[in-house]
Amino acid sequence: MGGPLTAAGGRGDGGAKAVEPLRPPPPPDPKTMARWYQLEALERAVRGNTLAFLETGSGKTLIAVMLLRAYAHRVRRPDSRRFAVFLVPTVVLVGQQARVVEQHTDLVVKQFCGEMGVDFWDAATWRSQLEDGEVLVMTPQILLDNLRHSFFRLQDIALLIFDECHHARGNTPYACIFKEFYHPQLNSSASDPLPRIFGMSASLIYSKDLNPHNYSKQISEIENLMNSKVYTVDSESALSEYIPFASTKIVDFDDSNISSELHANILSCLNRLNKKHIEALDRKLHGSSLENAKQRISKLHHTFVYCLYNLGVWLAAKAAEVQSYEENSLSFWGETLDKNVEGFIRNYSEEVHRELSCFLKNGHIGEKFPADSQDGILTPKVHCLIRTLLQYRHMQDLRCIVFVERVITSIVLEHLLSSIHQMSGWNVKHMAGSRPGLLSQSRKNHTEIVESFRKGKVHIIIATQILEEGLDVPSCNLVIRFDPSATVCSFIQSRGRARMENSDYLLLVGRGDVEAQTNAEKFLASGQIMREESLRLGSISCQPLENTLCEDTYYRVESTRAIVTLNSSVPLIHFFCSKLPSDEYFNPLPRFDIDKASGTCTLHLPKSSPVQTVNVEGEGSILKETVCLKACQELHAIGALTDSLLPELDVPCDEEPDIVVENKIEQPSYFPEEFVDNWRSFSRLGIYYCYKISLEGCPKTASPTDILLALKCDLGSDFTSSSFKLPGGQDNASVTMKYVGIIHLNQEQVIIARRFQTTILSFLIGDDHLEVSNGIKYFHEMQVPIGVVYLLLPLVSGRIDWCSMKFSSSPIYEANNKHMTHCHSCKDIDLLQTKDGPFCRCILKNSIVCTPHNNIFYVISGFLDLDANSCLPQHDGTVVTYKDYFKTRHGLTLTFENQPLLAGSKHVKVRNFLHNCYSKKEKEPGDRYSVELPPELCRIIMSPVSANNLHIFSYVPSIMFRIQCMLLSVKLKVQLGPTVQQFDVPVLKILEALTTKKCQEEFSQESLETLGDSFLKYVTTRHLFSEYRLQHEGILTKMKKNLISNAALCQLACSSNLVGYIHAEEFNPRDWIIPCLDYDERDNKKISFLAPNGMYSQRKMSIKSKRIADSVEALIGAYLSTAGEKAAFLLMKSLGMNIEFHTEIPVERKISMKAEEFINVRSLEGMLGYKFNDSLLLLEALTHGSYQTSGPTSCYQRLEFLGDAILDHLFTEYYYSKYPDCTPELLTDLRSASVNNNCYAHAAVKSGLNKHILHSSSELHRKMSYYLEEFGQSFTGPSYGWEAGIGLPKVLGDVIESIAGAIYLDSKCDKEVVWRSMKRLLEPLATPETIEPDPVKGLQEFCDRRSFKITYEKNHVDGVSSVIARVKAGETTYSATKSGPCKLVAKKLASKAVLKDLIAGHKDTEAAAV
Repeated sequence: MGGPLTAAGGRGDGGAKAVEPLRPPPPPDPKTMARWYQLEALERAVRGNTLAFLETGSGKTLIAVMLLRAYAHRVRRPDSRRFAVFLVPTVVLVGQQARVVEQHTDLVVKQFCGEMGVDFWDAATWRSQLEDGEVLVMTPQILLDNLRHSFFRLQDIALLIFDECHHARGNTPYACIFKEFYHPQLNSSASDPLPRIFGMSASLIYSKDLNPHNYSKQISEIENLMNSKVYTVDSESALSEYIPFASTKIVDFDDSNISSELHANILSCLNRLNKKHIEALDRKLHGSSLENAKQRISKLHHTFVYCLYNLGVWLAAKAAEVQSYEENSLSFWGETLDKNVEGFIRNYSEEVHRELSCFLKNGHIGEKFPADSQDGILTPKVHCLIRTLLQYRHMQDLRCIVFVERVITSIVLEHLLSSIHQMSGWNVKHMAGSRPGLLSQSRKNHTEIVESFRKGKVHIIIATQILEEGLDVPSCNLVIRFDPSATVCSFIQSRGRARMENSDYLLLVGRGDVEAQTNAEKFLASGQIMREESLRLGSISCQPLENTLCEDTYYRVESTRAIVTLNSSVPLIHFFCSKLPSDEYFNPLPRFDIDKASGTCTLHLPKSSPVQTVNVEGEGSILKETVCLKACQELHAIGALTDSLLPELDVPCDEEPDIVVENKIEQPSYFPEEFVDNWRSFSRLGIYYCYKISLEGCPKTASPTDILLALKCDLGSDFTSSSFKLPGGQDNASVTMKYVGIIHLNQEQVIIARRFQTTILSFLIGDDHLEVSNGIKYFHEMQVPIGVVYLLLPLVSGRIDWCSMKFSSSPIYEANNKHMTHCHSCKDIDLLQTKDGPFCRCILKNSIVCTPHNNIFYVISGFLDLDANSCLPQHDGTVVTYKDYFKTRHGLTLTFENQPLLAGSKHVKVRNFLHNCYSKKEKEPGDRYSVELPPELCRIIMSPVSANNLHIFSYVPSIMFRIQCMLLSVKLKVQLGPTVQQFDVPVLKILEALTTKKCQEEFSQESLETLGDSFLKYVTTRHLFSEYRLQHEGILTKMKKNLISNAALCQLACSSNLVGYIHAEEFNPRDWIIPCLDYDERDNKKISFLAPNGMYSQRKMSIKSKRIADSVEALIGAYLSTAGEKAAFLLMKSLGMNIEFHTEIPVERKISMKAEEFINVRSLEGMLGYKFNDSLLLLEALTHGSYQTSGPTSCYQRLEFLGDAILDHLFTEYYYSKYPDCTPELLTDLRSASVNNNCYAHAAVKSGLNKHILHSSSELHRKMSYYLEEFGQSFTGPSYGWEAGIGLPKVLGDVIESIAGAIYLDSKCDKEVVWRSMKRLLEPLATPETIEPDPVKGLQEFCDRRSFKITYEKNHVDGVSSVIARVKAGETTYSATKSGPCKLVAKKLASKAVLKDLIAGHKDTEAAAV
């Protein structure tokens, strides 16, 4: 095995730094440190395929590194996408060898191993990984799988290095690479290049055959297989000047057994315990769990017997003690136990330990080794190991490895050696494979042990073959073979660990064991024999292998060249089954019925597989491989395997949209074209379409005042007569809008109206008096480009109030001319000095003024009997004159002291009257404080203005924004096309669907979203179930997720130009565009035309993709609730959803059978209140995946997939129509309380459906029995709420859903039939009065309102979960501990208890907090 390099080319610590993103300076050329044989091997490898056969520690990895440098130019050429591959047999070597290549080359190195999830990568993922990789270090199975799936080809590889190439034998991954790919391409006429091959090994012989005469044949076989010639040296002496060789010694021991009487007693005890516990299993377990437990106890029994014979009573007892550890829930042969079996295994091991301990004498082990050996406490072999180790007590800095065969031996020997006081100065550790198992060790544990060994903190390692190859272990001065080597390779590699000067390699051999001594001599001679034979064969050319792939031994996909062979067919079928749906009670596995006598084999695949039975006839030794190969062909033919011959984990291309959607999207917010025009053309129309807007239910006005909306066009039938509420106003204010016909206006009238509305609205909305007054002053100088253009005309007694508009919109700044032409209706001229000069009293009365010193607007109602010298009481009780007050407070000097003060009040502030959270406690305009104003400080903005006009125009922004949104909703109806437009869906219902909760209006999309979401899932599920009849539930679920995910719906909305219609933000009157007002570019109130879709836009909005998806669902809900299923379905189609909605879903039957042979059909039909036309649907609905016996051909998973969506939609539709006025939150709670697996499971048990489920899971049987025994009386109440069915097996709830799916299909897709039957099982249903909130949610809300801190502490002991809930409430801590079958149950129970105590301790808590 190659390894990290020292300066001389041997092994080092391998601690090289990773390759930096930028290529570092080239490292020193390794050739400068290479030895003669390394350079010679490199020259051979450059010329042709080469296998370097050299001793451990001789620097084979350096040769590979130099070869990589020689091939660097071939993998770096910009016109070449070829790369080098470095294969290593173990995962731990991946990182180790990658670091070496990174340290000694400047090539880009990438590492790959199974734990990276490479088994699930597709071709695109691999392509992205290979984009910049120049050297790929991986295990051979990864390369083989990639070649088989045709993710990359052999001709893509320039150099292929095989570390530990002696593994290239039989059907190992190394060998299969050559048999399935290299030799077929070598023998073909294709001109595709083959990679250069370089192999490395310390032994070319891997078999147990020690006959030297067969060495030549085996060396020739590996040369021919790898199409390479061996390079080696003449003898060990050629290497001895560079690497030290250990002194090999045989240490014999007296191989005597324990006394026959003691042996018989202990063996009898072990047999008795084995029988006792297996019989106990028959009474307590069933099915697969029973067989599982029996096999494990049997294996443990043989393990304890092995330890007894080979290690002694003490170590056999220690093995039982270790196996009984609570944390050891896995058997040491690496098979996972289910939870129900763990306890039985531990109990068995504990009793074995107690019984074996009775045979042990009191006293510390090792006090008298000969006596311990004679009494059978330790075997002579173990005694010999201890004695041998103690002979090295004098050695400074001991580094020792003891090689054993079994994992259990390494574990118990560590315990033994660590307990011997004569070895107290030595630290002993064991190392075994990192597979799951007894005291399983991870690669991190291995690395830590080896690092401690290197630093001298660990002195002895008891190891399995893992340390023969696979880890960079520092050289040792003592290596002991406790168990003999099984192969020549094992012998050579373990001996190679002893590479320190004067090191020893000891073989423990029983005295008189002639065979073992003979084998040891053959092992010692094997290295030289292999060298001689390799040199002898050097002149003989490699022979190509013929017919490595026969036509009937593989299946190839022509489009991709992916291949499955007899060697790979069985693993592929197992991998395929592992990707089928499963649950905690069932792992899908293939089952084989083999009849070697008749040469037939039947493969039974899980019931969720589209192919379930495959039969073949053939040669008995390869029947399993043959039937799996045929199954792979059939699975590929129907699409269950992809063209890369991998399980179909993704959805078909046509059901997987290419979705890339950001969390937030910036989209234009649409504006209705009916409100947009060019001012010049609008003012000259002459004819205008008019709508009367009446504000009702608002008593603040002296007399009712209406507004006339004049537009360039008719708004359509939706606005002939319409109304809506203004929840932000008082006393249930509402707006009625009615079309009143066409009016004629001349251009002067239009200009007057425009001046009036822009003046009054600018005043009501604006805050800056200069901006408002300048806008009015220079009004006649401006020309509004294309923008928002319509007129709002005040009405009095049904007529346009031209008088008010004409005078109040006249230019005030001209009123102070010498002729006083603007003073009207005054008999006596009474001028008052203002900020802009003298004005008549009549102009100041009922005017709007601004005081520039504080930039505040006021409404002037009249004059006060006060002047500048009048007294003004202060808050502190003092009195000052108005003159002094303005001087002191504002630094203003009043010069017209005798002028009467004006009676003013702060003007009505425009606000969002659509807001649903208006507080009636807020002051109304009449309640606002009044002020006294000196005329000389006032600037007149507008005069005269009636209070009625001011009041109603304060509502205008909210009214017109609502009309604007309604117009967009009408536009959307038209945009959706004639198929959808045919349905009469109210405009306000569409607007509701487009209004998010963030807008805080009287309605939002939440309830419609809930309804639409359920219908969307129902229709999509129905479509997928019908269209993809061979796909299992897992694929269908993923397909559904891809079709209706938030990202998919968002993409549909964007491609349909739907986003701009969404009302996603709270209306702000300050952002509202005043019609006919010309805005500056900085105001961001310009209207722009969107050429692609012909829409107008005011601005861009940032909206979350989820909000867009919610709007699509709500829109579906709007059409469903008002126009029915057909309308909602056609809407989905118009948005671009590629789905079908057939009236019926036909059911295909491949075989005929009678459901009555498996289930009680009549009893079940009576329970459901429904008689099946096809009772096999009912049989399928009750068949769990674990029921693998002959009979039902399908399990319930597909029906469950269908029924889940049907029930969800039925309940949502029921609650939406039953409680039309309930809040969205209540609707969600009602749905959640009724539509969940726990409630269904409760109903299943309550009705007795659990007795009819077909399954073969002992764990499911145990769980159902436990609940029925412990909580049987609790299954009589309602099947809703969080406590109903909590903790019950999910299978019970699944069956309710699958039965719903079965009835749906059998009744020809009649939802009403399903509802009647399911309602029968699930009644009584939840109501707003009976629903109980989730205690975890209730506790969280209670604590959030008071800033209390909640913590949960979870524990799990003996299958029982417990949770401690704690709440820190000021100085008091409330806590409760509750247990349950799972953590969720325990958490809810604990939360409920704490919440109850909190409410009792805080009487001010509202009932809603519960």
